[in-house]
Amino acid sequence: MPNNKSAVLFTLCLTSFLVPYMSSSLNLALPEIGLAFALDLKQLGWINSGFLIATAVFQVPLAKISDLAGRKKMFLCGVALFGASSVACAFAWNFASLIALRVLSGIGGAMVFGTNLAILSATYAPNERGRAMGIITSVVYMALAIGPFFGGMLTHYLGWESVFYIPGIILMVQAFSVPFLIKSEWIEKNSKSFDKTGSFIYGLAVFCLIFGFSELPAAHGIIFSFAGILLLVFFYNYEKGKEEPVFQVRLFGGNKVFTFASLAAFLSYAATMAVFFMVSLYLQLERGFDARTAGLICAASAVVQSAMALYAGKLADKFEASKIAMLGMALNSVGLIGLVFMGIETPIFVIIIMLMFLGLGFGLFCSPNTKVIMGSVENKHMGQASAAVGTMRLTGQAMSMGIAMMSISLFNDFMQSWMFVFAICAVLCVIGTYASSAYSATNN
Repeated sequence: MPNNKSAVLFTLCLTSFLVPYMSSSLNLALPEIGLAFALDLKQLGWINSGFLIATAVFQVPLAKISDLAGRKKMFLCGVALFGASSVACAFAWNFASLIALRVLSGIGGAMVFGTNLAILSATYAPNERGRAMGIITSVVYMALAIGPFFGGMLTHYLGWESVFYIPGIILMVQAFSVPFLIKSEWIEKNSKSFDKTGSFIYGLAVFCLIFGFSELPAAHGIIFSFAGILLLVFFYNYEKGKEEPVFQVRLFGGNKVFTFASLAAFLSYAATMAVFFMVSLYLQLERGFDARTAGLICAASAVVQSAMALYAGKLADKFEASKIAMLGMALNSVGLIGLVFMGIETPIFVIIIMLMFLGLGFGLFCSPNTKVIMGSVENKHMGQASAAVGTMRLTGQAMSMGIAMMSISLFNDFMQSWMFVFAICAVLCVIGTYASSAYSATNN
């Protein structure tokens, strides 16, 4: 039965809104959660990192399973699991239970992120995908814009629990509507087996790398990071020889556009995820703003991102998407360099301007870069490409949180941590600009 494109887009947009909405609103609730469970700053970082690591670890294997079992089924299960576990987070009785439930949410997120772009790409023709991806990207940034404001308001008036159960309930309701709004199922008939060994190696490698990085400079952090790098190298060589790999690593070896665009995506998210975490703590702990006011300030970046992402998606259908993405990455570099020099006495309007500048750059980068990635592979690899986009995003975000957590461990003074974090993020963005220029040149 043919799909109604608008119905599919609506379903994907709703999920794409609610998942990042929870992440952005959660940042404003972290100080209250810290008080409720007597947590330090590094423990607070694990509330986001637990979700991100789980999503990064499971996304590629679950995307492969979705090729075998059906992408719609996997998407539906992801929506349901994410919704149910989010509601349960509101009833967490201690820090350990909250992290465990966030890990479950991460697995649900992996099911969603490993299939949503593949479903979108299968529904829309290549000349329509830029606009559709621009709409979804704009929705994501709209969620990031609304999240801090409503997260601050909800935390202020209803408590931190409301940040979890309100979007969770909506997602659980949405799960019932998915079979009616997405009518088609996508199964890759040529895929016959699931690589369990490869999946285990991949998951262990990603976990070791991200966990180890977040624990630096401790000795066990160095050991885990080094083990993660070795396991990723082993995984790449192992998968090259597999007839039915869990991830088609040869996409990286033989497709330069895919490789450089994926690297640029990773670096972009690695450079930007820590921004809202650090700015939220800065505004509430260093400047004394309440969650409601801090949310309004943080929303400045995401408002610009939302508007620009929609426009960038349309531009990517008319002009060379890779060059638009490169410009966005360059603007991000400038914004992050500006944040390095912010301090306790910096006027708030200057902080807002820097956040808006970052919103402009990231809004220009994301949807054109995603279009480049999805357009660089054959239809049979759409699921793998979708998983790659999500993996670059989630792994980058987890690494970004690792940078923030590492800096908090290194420095007793928060503002020293602030300078360290944004200096590293600025360097990553400069490297990302080079990666964008490389695939732009390759794409010509």
